[in-house]
Order: sequence, then C-alpha cells, then structure tokens
Amino acid sequence: MTRVQPGSSPAACWLGAVLVAGLVHVAAAGAAEPVVAEVGADGVQHATITLDSYSYTPDHLVIQAGKPVELTLTSVTTLTPHNFILNDPAAGFVVDQNVGHGKTVSVRFTPAQPGTFIFYCDKKLLFFASHREKGMEGRLEVRQ
Repeated sequence: MTRVQPGSSPAACWLGAVLVAGLVHVAAAGAAEPVVAEVGADGVQHATITLDSYSYTPDHLVIQAGKPVELTLTSVTTLTPHNFILNDPAAGFVVDQNVGHGKTVSVRFTPAQPGTFIFYCDKKLLFFASHREKGMEGRLEVRQ
C-alpha cells in the first residue's frame, strides 16, 4: 500500500514520478554507445549517418585508421538542408558535403591517423545561429 503524505495528492505524486522518469530517459539518451563501422567484403568500412533537425545519428562513430571509409549520409528533414563537414587534411579528411532535405549521398575517405575528430553542419539562416551552434556536431573516433 502506498502512503500519501498529508497535504499532497496522489496526482501530485504521480506527476512527480513521471517527471523523474522523463529526466532519466533524457539523460540516458545523451549517453548512447558509439557505433563501430562495419568492414564489408570490399574491405571498406561502411556506416550510415542520419541528419535530422540539428542532430546526427549516430553522433559518435568509430573507424580504423588506414582503411577506406564510405559514409552514407541521409537527411530526414522535409525543408532544412544540411551538410557534413570533416576537415583535417593531415588526418586524411577533407569532406564538405551538402545533403539536401530528404536526400541521401555518400562520401569516401581514408583516415591517415588515429585520434578524435569533430564533424559538423555549418548551415545557417541569415541572422540566426548556425546548425553547429544549435548542437549539430558529432565525433569520429579513429583507432589504430
């Protein structure tokens, strides 16, 4: 049997429990495990990244240095265009790919060295924050 404190209603207790559960869900959502790219029969590491309203999914991708990578970039937005920028020439990354709303494109590159690199969208509407400033970035972790 549940005891209700004097002066509190069962509805207030229920609402509190729902709010706590929601906060736990939001905190857990931000702690997603990294996705490891799969090596295909062609020896290429393959992964798909979904571009949505100011986010990438997954936002943490793990690949191996020295092996070619093919990323399939799929935008699920209905109006907003995005791009995928990964720029570190010394590490083997010079990617600046536009992805129109509702479109899918592929990019290929070969990472030259291990490290953690940031990819992002720099699109912006005049006078507003860029998509990156709104949180649209992710991590590419290159392992040996």
